[in-house]
Amino acid sequence: MPEAVKRRERGRGERVLPGLFRLRLPLPWPGVPHCNAWAVTSGDGFVLFDTGMHDADSLSHLERALEMCHLRLQDARLVVCTHAHTDHCGQAASIVERAGCEVWMHPNHEHLDRMVEDPDAVLDRRVEIALQSGVPEEPLRRAAAERSERGSGIAGPIEPDRALVDGVTVTSDLGEWIVYETPGHAPSHVCLFQPERRLLVSGDHLLGRISLYFDYGYSPDPVGEFMSSLDVVERLGARLCLAGHGRTFADVHAHIRGNRTLVDERLASVREAVAEQPRSAFEIVPHVYGDSLSPQNAHWLLSKILCFLTHLQAIGEIHRIPGQPERWAA
Repeated sequence: MPEAVKRRERGRGERVLPGLFRLRLPLPWPGVPHCNAWAVTSGDGFVLFDTGMHDADSLSHLERALEMCHLRLQDARLVVCTHAHTDHCGQAASIVERAGCEVWMHPNHEHLDRMVEDPDAVLDRRVEIALQSGVPEEPLRRAAAERSERGSGIAGPIEPDRALVDGVTVTSDLGEWIVYETPGHAPSHVCLFQPERRLLVSGDHLLGRISLYFDYGYSPDPVGEFMSSLDVVERLGARLCLAGHGRTFADVHAHIRGNRTLVDERLASVREAVAEQPRSAFEIVPHVYGDSLSPQNAHWLLSKILCFLTHLQAIGEIHRIPGQPERWAA
């Protein structure tokens, strides 16, 4: 692993409310140093919302965080994954093996299945999309070679015992948590709401620091789905958000407005870029994100640009010009 992305912290746990604990788990990604799992007591054990990413020492980080909250991994009674990204479900197989519990996840987790079954094919497809989008071949191949040397971040295949779809409930000592499907960030994304206490487990749909990411290539219009999902969550009236990254926050509606504003700003920048002249997705990146592009974030930024372009195409504002690379025009 490159020195710049080595982990600098260990798993930590803290109580948020009686019976509710935040488990802060380290990640190897620049700019995203950790993710959150949430433990909620349930009878003689607890429900675990999300799992953290898997690697050689990740389970010890989770156990350390749980120990700080006076919990034990073997007492997990259920694992609930808000979506099928490695930092939110990567350790599910290991936890199920250790605790003997069930795991629940939304059924639309094809993007995870492909990564487990054939990670090389997933990487090859990413390279193909990047070349088609205008990314220069030499640095792309170099970055792909470095990426292939890292692990997948997934402990093993996940076979959910129950599909997390609208209306499914999860029982805990704090009451029932109701599932709401919130695709956009990922096609498999759900949020869970505890109505009496107005608590929201938001995964990566809402984050403490307003930030966007969309999976490209697994649904027709991730940006449009994300905006519709903001409407779903807004109607719930949550007063405390338990996000997948960062600390808890109470100004949930302000965060929803902030996400809408940021999407509108990004779309406006993409519109301006293609209004000047036809451009490839790679050429549009600096028009939207300035000079922030790096080998570490290139995949994330390109995926977002492609999703913004797909959305503008879906609403009839731009069109795709076939070629190598393909370009987009107003």
